[in-house]
Amino acid sequence: MRKIGVVGIGHVGATVAHIIIAQGLADELVLVDKNPDKVAADTLDFRDAASLLSTHVTVHAGTADDLTDADIVISALGHIDLIKPGGDRFTELKANTPEVQQVGADLKKAGFNGVLIVISNPVDVITGIYQKATGLPTNQVFGTGTYLDTARLKRVLGETLHVDPRSVQGYMLGEHGDSQFAAWSTVKILGQDIQSLIAQHHLDLDKIANDARVGGFTVFNGKKYTNFAIAHAAVSLAQLVLSDARNEAIVSHYDDKFKSYISTPAIIGRGGVVQTFDLPLTPDEEIALQQSANAIAEKTADYL
Repeated sequence: MRKIGVVGIGHVGATVAHIIIAQGLADELVLVDKNPDKVAADTLDFRDAASLLSTHVTVHAGTADDLTDADIVISALGHIDLIKPGGDRFTELKANTPEVQQVGADLKKAGFNGVLIVISNPVDVITGIYQKATGLPTNQVFGTGTYLDTARLKRVLGETLHVDPRSVQGYMLGEHGDSQFAAWSTVKILGQDIQSLIAQHHLDLDKIANDARVGGFTVFNGKKYTNFAIAHAAVSLAQLVLSDARNEAIVSHYDDKFKSYISTPAIIGRGGVVQTFDLPLTPDEEIALQQSANAIAEKTADYL
């Protein structure tokens, strides 16, 4: 039986739950939130939709104790109200840290031994805090990281070149934040590398990378939260775990080189990050990745 827990039923958590239910991706879905009225209302709302769906998912509100045998727990808790337009995701760190430590401790006490997928920001740091609090092996705890930022890069390039974003290959690497960067050496579109396309299409790579970097805040500035794209990112990663896909994905995972969580590609399967590999980067990209790791460490020290 496929069992998933979602912790934090705000805009993102509720959207994650909706996608899982609408697509029938779990047999049992447990919703956990510190606001009992909100989670009860969402649970009833989902149950009311049950007769209208093509698949069956048992949905109920619960606590960490109900997640002992869960295959996956998705953390969507957060305090996005603390972020100002054009701000920094690290603004949430102080508020999110004690809640994450408590949820992690509760999951550890419950004996949860599945895969923990973290959305909560700043995701690279929060994922590391979760891993320590749960005591789970590092491979079983990973964050969405620049998985969504990479999707934003593909969207910008697709719109610029008038192709489906699924035709774009390549990565945004590093922090899910200001120091992330487009690894242009990894980008290919319709079989051509980015250097071949610059002159043909008069591409402004700096603008394209920045549009991808600020995409989340562009959405945030319009409605004061983000939910659809990040929810789909988390659910698609959960699908890779449930199906043991062993598929390459860009996630925030523990990198021994940096002694921290940071986004580079990994192979995702039933055990979470089932394999890592060295991505061939240019010397400048290697420097940018190190600088991004440094930025995560420096901002963590500043905000905690």
